[in-house]
Amino acid sequence: MKYEKVRWGIIGCGDVTEKKSGPAFQKIDNSELVAVMRRTGELARDYAERHGVPKWYDDADALINDPEVDAVYIATPPGSHKEYTLKAAAAGKPVYVEKPMARNTEECNGMVTACKEAGVPLYLAYYRRAQERFLKIKELLAQKAVGDVRFVSTTQYQKAGNDVKDSENLPWRVQPEIAGGGLFFDLASHTLDILDFLLGPIQEAKGFSSNQAGYYEAEDIVTGTYQFQSGVHGIGKWCFTAFEDVDMNEIIGSEGKISFSTFGDDPVILTTHEGQQQWSFERPEHVHQPLVTTIVKELTEGGNWCPSTGESGARTNRVMDEIVGK
Repeated sequence: MKYEKVRWGIIGCGDVTEKKSGPAFQKIDNSELVAVMRRTGELARDYAERHGVPKWYDDADALINDPEVDAVYIATPPGSHKEYTLKAAAAGKPVYVEKPMARNTEECNGMVTACKEAGVPLYLAYYRRAQERFLKIKELLAQKAVGDVRFVSTTQYQKAGNDVKDSENLPWRVQPEIAGGGLFFDLASHTLDILDFLLGPIQEAKGFSSNQAGYYEAEDIVTGTYQFQSGVHGIGKWCFTAFEDVDMNEIIGSEGKISFSTFGDDPVILTTHEGQQQWSFERPEHVHQPLVTTIVKELTEGGNWCPSTGESGARTNRVMDEIVGK
């Protein structure tokens, strides 16, 4: 089904929707944000009034079944992603889901199956797949700027925030019953997904996960190795209780390497025997906007424009599950 204009409803209009995603739905051609939902009705109404959204709800079912809502953006924590996806699919509405896709691979597969059976598209909010920064890296790889890719290395570690040290009021991101695990699932998912985008699917992954600092029960350090279907090897190290913040990925090839961060704004660097080249990119005001633009184009024009789907999102969850030994 093609839409003249995609009328969106958001389930879970929390912090991520304030700037990262929410305004994008109102700024893209042939797209409109018509309804938002939050369990606390006063907060939903406040969001709607501040952002000029005509309708607000405190009940997800009411938003999903609103005939003026064409597509649903699920911006809640992962623990409710499957429930709301299945309800939106049953209502015949395209679904855009926050990352990580769900708490585990089984839930992801259930979401993919439900949307396929209902004949509705399922998109994942791995928005880096549509940003200029990562499209440039993909272009360099396609041009064989580093020759044949041999392996990729990821090193990501950071200081423990004060929020995760408050055992009486832990954030949902370190509560496995909501998030699926700890910060590895919330943050490393971005890196593993962009590697899937750049280098193709990961065929097999193995790893170790532990809790070293004891601030919460979920894992706070993860090390993993993986092999891509292409034969490229990968290694990753994530620690969330280190003394400083580091975010570095390196794609090593037979003729050079590409260095870049997942979360930072530092330049993309190409190093070869001829020297270095750098490219800098301005972060989009609303980081979801480039990806949501591809979704709206797909829903209004047809074709396959969006690079982040239920299938690719489920692959990222599978890799994370394999690394932590789920």
